[in-house]
Amino acid sequence: MVMDTIQVRLSHGLVEKMDDLVQTGIYSSRSDVLRDAVRRLVLDKLVGILPNTGDSVKEIKELRKKVSKEKFDLESANKLAD
Repeated sequence: MVMDTIQVRLSHGLVEKMDDLVQTGIYSSRSDVLRDAVRRLVLDKLVGILPNTGDSVKEIKELRKKVSKEKFDLESANKLAD
């Protein structure tokens, strides 16, 4: 899968926290930390609009798979909360 590259400016404190997560082995890189954070943000925005079919674990797994593989526009994702 081809990924886009972006530049992000973060405070020194946030970068230190990210590095702690990498050093403890929770994530393998800073990029993995940021990718997971964005996925969680997108999923959080989708929670209120998910259909309740009775199998929320399956629904979340399917959404995570979709979010991790598809390109999406962050501006569009932010509009989901409106």
